[in-house]
Amino acid sequence: MMHPWFRSTPDRKMLTLTLHIQPNARRTEIAGLHGEALKIKITAVAVDGQANARLLKFLAEIFGVPLRQVNLLQGEHSRHKVVEIQGSSLDPASLLNEA
Repeated sequence: MMHPWFRSTPDRKMLTLTLHIQPNARRTEIAGLHGEALKIKITAVAVDGQANARLLKFLAEIFGVPLRQVNLLQGEHSRHKVVEIQGSSLDPASLLNEA
């Protein structure tokens, strides 16, 4: 099955996720798909990078990697973001089962 919202290297050492972020939500959680992006709700507000920081921390927790292995590649000031995660063994497709 194709998942247009993520790509991984053949060895799965590097994941690239396409995300749609909803800041200022009641809970930080995965909310399913939004077009060709994974929608994530974030409790933090989109001021002074707070939502971005909370997003990266949330992804590090979910993927079981240190925060330094989660990088925001695109979308610092946008709801549409591209994030890179290094060294996780989690299959991103499994996240949709939890949404």
